[in-house]
Amino acid sequence: MQSVKRIEIIANYVELGKILQGLERAGVPGHTVIRDVAGKSTRGTITDDLAMTMLDNIYVIAFFPPDKINTVLEVMRPILNKFGGTCFISDAMELRTTKCVG
Repeated sequence: MQSVKRIEIIANYVELGKILQGLERAGVPGHTVIRDVAGKSTRGTITDDLAMTMLDNIYVIAFFPPDKINTVLEVMRPILNKFGGTCFISDAMELRTTKCVG
């Protein structure tokens, strides 16, 4: 197993391009995007009953090496401060599997 950092971002769909560009610029090797996210937070309820895709929320999850944390923070903080969104960074463990030969 290997230690990694997990970043989770919930934001408006319109900001997806800026968020993904920021992650790439910070050296995050990959990401997963889940569209049409609904839920409730301290900021209120986010519903999924809007017909307009541009108002939908997205959930981005990515993993990166712990030594990239400062770069990720430096790049992502201004983006999220300017355009909004919620971001969580936590510790995770990556389970690397090996292929069975035979």
